Amino acid sequence: MGAENFDLIVIGAGPGGYIAAIRAAQLGLKVACVDKRAALGGTCLNVGCIPSKALLESTELFHTAQKNFTKHGIVAESVRVDLEAMMKRKDAVVRQLTGGIAGLFKKNKIAAFTGEARFDKSEGGLHKVLVKVADADQVLLAPKVIIATGSVPSTLKGIDFDGEKIVSSTEALALKQIPKNFVVIGGGYIGLEMGSVWKRLGSNVTVVEYADRIVPAMDQQIGKELHKSLVKLGFDFRLSTECLSAKTSKDGVELEVRDRTSNQSSKINADVVLVCAGRRAFTGGLNLEAISLKTDERGQIAINEHFESSVKGVYAIGDVVRGPMLAHKAEDEGVAVAEIISGQAGHVAYDKIPAVVYTWPEVASVGLTEEECKDKHLTYKVGTFPFMANARAKAMDETDGLVKIIADAKTDRILGAHIIGPRAGELIGEIVSVMEFGGSSEDIARTCHAHPTLSEAVKEAALAVDKRTLNF
Repeated sequence: MGAENFDLIVIGAGPGGYIAAIRAAQLGLKVACVDKRAALGGTCLNVGCIPSKALLESTELFHTAQKNFTKHGIVAESVRVDLEAMMKRKDAVVRQLTGGIAGLFKKNKIAAFTGEARFDKSEGGLHKVLVKVADADQVLLAPKVIIATGSVPSTLKGIDFDGEKIVSSTEALALKQIPKNFVVIGGGYIGLEMGSVWKRLGSNVTVVEYADRIVPAMDQQIGKELHKSLVKLGFDFRLSTECLSAKTSKDGVELEVRDRTSNQSSKINADVVLVCAGRRAFTGGLNLEAISLKTDERGQIAINEHFESSVKGVYAIGDVVRGPMLAHKAEDEGVAVAEIISGQAGHVAYDKIPAVVYTWPEVASVGLTEEECKDKHLTYKVGTFPFMANARAKAMDETDGLVKIIADAKTDRILGAHIIGPRAGELIGEIVSVMEFGGSSEDIARTCHAHPTLSEAVKEAALAVDKRTLNF
């Protein structure tokens, strides 16, 4: 195949890559985007964020119908799960959104190539990317290349994926039947979300976590509230516990674990084991050696403040570089790097990137935790407000949780915020916006919020920073 020339080649069509491609095209660049999947959107859209949220939404509705309808005077007899139909809906949501990206590529005149990309030696000041298409290589040339190849699940020694009984989050999204006993190794965001899906559908869920608490990086007060809510749902937690090995048989999986406090070993039997021990950067097959680009011990690519690697004209964003492995972080980096390549001033405020756990209740956070404030020896004030005192939460019968705002004791500037409660992921946006403009808790407290809304809990927490809540 003959070579094709572009201004920019983006390798990876996940949230970072496809957004970078679109923004660069908007700025007038001729763009090519390569991905090994025919369906655009990367891990997030195909086997991550989107399908998991579709299942979380479906299973929460089922749980509500089972447990809470009677409180609202609704009698729904013989409510049951049609797992096949639920999975079909999830797949339809994914198809609609991946198709939407394809439409955006067409609208912005972005050339999409399906295949595995790898670097070849640069020539004439242009980077050469080869795309394996069938039995031949498509040659792409450009002065600028963005690597946005994302990440893959990390493995644990002695516990190997088989895709059926020992699975990653990818397979956990497409189980053909509801397992009686479902074990999650890792008490982080993904494990707790997937555990919630299968618990609501009827599985006995056990979470094995090496640390002494779930989501260890979370604000401790909020983490304890999340732990209580998941125990209430029926989760069984084995904290400070190490997984030593796993043996599969026709009957399931036998896990050997060790309690790190007592040093005692024991066995846990499961039908399915989900390994959620984090994720690692994926750059396999890119042939980075051809351009003398090295990765660090974590497999990530070092970049400067302009997202450029040690190789001139080669940039990297998303999970293959430092920072939280979050889709929206990658998206912001995609916009920023496209603008920088186009001669503008792209920027990402890394200290104001929100994070959300889509359990129920949801958990959302931004900025510093209270523990981090203490470690930094900052003087700060804290305001909290419980959803049990919020009128809309009462009307919804969703009163678990609270809003917590941390502000500088002298300037009142918001240092961090943490929410556990209904639609926390939506509520955090207001606080992120205020923080982006260097705002204070007083700015939120003085802003009129519609009544009755969940957002009033945010206002009341801001008032609580100065010890002047009105409804609690």
